[in-house]
Amino acid sequence: MSRAEQRFGRAGAEDGAAGPSGLMDLLGVAAVLVEPDGRIDMWSPQAEELFGYACAEAVGEYAAPLLVHPEHRASAMRLFAQVMVTGREWAGAFPIRHKDGSTRTVELRTMRLTDSLGDHYALGLATDRATLRQMERKLALSERLVAQAPIGLSVLDTELRYLAVNPALAAMDGVDPADHVGRRFRDVLPAEPYASVETAMRQVLAGGVPVVDQLVVGPTAVARDDERAWTMSLYRLEDHRGHVLGIANVVVDVTDRFQAARRADRAQQRLRLVASGSSRIGTTLEVERTAQELADVLVPDLADMVAVDLLDSVLQTGRTGLGDGPALFRALAVKTAYPTDAAQAIVPPGHLTTYHADHPAARAIRTRRPQLITHLEGDFSRIATGPEAARLLAGAGVHTDMTVPLIARGEIIGVMGLARARNPVPFDEDDVALAGELASSAALSMDNAVLHQHIRSAAETLQRNLLPRLSPRHPGLEVAARYRPAQAFSEVGGDWYDAIALDGDRTALAVGDVMGSGIPAATTMGRLRTATSTLADLDLGPARILTHLDRITRSLDPYIATCLYAVYDPHEHRLDVASAGHLPPVLMRAGRPPQLLDLPLGTPLGVGGVPFETTTLELHPGDQLALYTDGLVETRHDPIDERLDFLLRQLSPPYGTVEETCDRLLRHLPHPAGHDDVALLVAGAQPLPASRGTGPRPPGGR
Repeated sequence: MSRAEQRFGRAGAEDGAAGPSGLMDLLGVAAVLVEPDGRIDMWSPQAEELFGYACAEAVGEYAAPLLVHPEHRASAMRLFAQVMVTGREWAGAFPIRHKDGSTRTVELRTMRLTDSLGDHYALGLATDRATLRQMERKLALSERLVAQAPIGLSVLDTELRYLAVNPALAAMDGVDPADHVGRRFRDVLPAEPYASVETAMRQVLAGGVPVVDQLVVGPTAVARDDERAWTMSLYRLEDHRGHVLGIANVVVDVTDRFQAARRADRAQQRLRLVASGSSRIGTTLEVERTAQELADVLVPDLADMVAVDLLDSVLQTGRTGLGDGPALFRALAVKTAYPTDAAQAIVPPGHLTTYHADHPAARAIRTRRPQLITHLEGDFSRIATGPEAARLLAGAGVHTDMTVPLIARGEIIGVMGLARARNPVPFDEDDVALAGELASSAALSMDNAVLHQHIRSAAETLQRNLLPRLSPRHPGLEVAARYRPAQAFSEVGGDWYDAIALDGDRTALAVGDVMGSGIPAATTMGRLRTATSTLADLDLGPARILTHLDRITRSLDPYIATCLYAVYDPHEHRLDVASAGHLPPVLMRAGRPPQLLDLPLGTPLGVGGVPFETTTLELHPGDQLALYTDGLVETRHDPIDERLDFLLRQLSPPYGTVEETCDRLLRHLPHPAGHDDVALLVAGAQPLPASRGTGPRPPGGR
């Protein structure tokens, strides 16, 4: 054991708790202890590697002759004497001689040591200068990169406490770099979205598998009320021996990109909603159905709950009719995305209501502008119809509200209210624009439906007034008739029937259908029915009657019509019938299946150029004849032959009265709602009263 070992002791692994330093290993720092007389007393393993001499070759030898070329020995001796005498350390680059004879420049630090006896020694610490400069460059480069990088960089220990952060990360978090160090990750970022990042960090520490570009959206100290978006990449830090040092976190602020993507998503959602609205709203000319279609499109994609109200004056008269008092609304549709007590706070469909002056609906009517409340902040009386409704809305968690006026052809016809509860994002101006676009389209459809209902009601009233009230006095003939207007998709058409008493106890029967719909078709029907009644008094045969009606119809261009005209003589049990493009009547004889009369079809009235033909057959007491328009049998998808066969099956024996026959046929319409008008006339032959007997029939052309 050397004297230094005796005085300083020998340090071993058992004397210290700290593990080896990776940095010292990388630098390969050599330690040499020199006695006052210049002999080497201690020689480290790193010295063996740096200078090339083994411990046995160096210890006990004079340091200067062994390690310094002759030309550098004088300088070395002066430095040694200076350190030993003054006690001042010296540091700098110095050329040394390697065992192989080459010269190597080392970074040398020399200092004086004093033992417990007061004896002095010189300690030299040396490392390869090139290696040291390389490490310095790497450290300087790393420091500059970290400090000047525009991305956030941080290092955390195994307990997820910050060891270092760069200025970019500190700016993102809104916390000074010094206030990061020593604090845990969740202490700096306590918001809930960062819990998943903490979990990912622990997984990386445990498994070593990096996490790359994990998107995190949440608030920070500088954006408490606003969301920021980052991508975080995590990887485990280890020394060259594989010991886990901690974790590195690389953060890139992608808020602009995230918000742009969100705007793009919202734009796509808007396009989808607009496209959905264009295909789903206004499929019928029914006001309530259109309002419900609007609500169905908006929930749940835009709102959690929607209510659609129309001004009652619009529904009743077709006009806005706003006065000085509160507007009267009729609720048409309500839709919620999920069961909620808030639905009880909304006026149910069919009910009338008024809103207080500060209610968004009343303000929207007055200003003709949307009303947006981004945050209700507990003031639910603003949007509620009363205290109980306000309580229900508050309990349901409603936090944002929007009311959009329904404007069609420049006139206010109603309002649409939207609210969110489960959806935490408040309505914004983009939502207002989207709701307004859909409301505008729906308002026009609803206004068209209101207009259609008023026109249809007027046309139906006109048509019913134009149809005859059948006289019970038809000798030898019992007559029943029905008229049913179209209920869906169409306006009232031009179907009619008539039973006209003629001389000689005869009866003329007519059924017709003017092609077209609405008031013009009903008006044309009335003119043709009047013409038919007038011509019937001339006692002309069915074919000649149709010829005259054809001329009249051609003068009503562009209308055309189908018609079936028949004359029954109860004395002779004779039926003369002619058709102008009309469906064949059904003949029902007692004890026989019903049959379609095989008549010359003829061309519709208004076409012209083709003569009509009269067909004669017998009609005896107990027989029935059914005349009808195409709405009784036709559908949009089934062949007419199949529908006529279906008609015959509905009329299978036994036969009831003519009234019962009418009711039976209407019960089996092809569509319950009816897509076309139906005119039905059923005549049943009966015996003449005995007092009438058999008399001559007045002459008449056929």
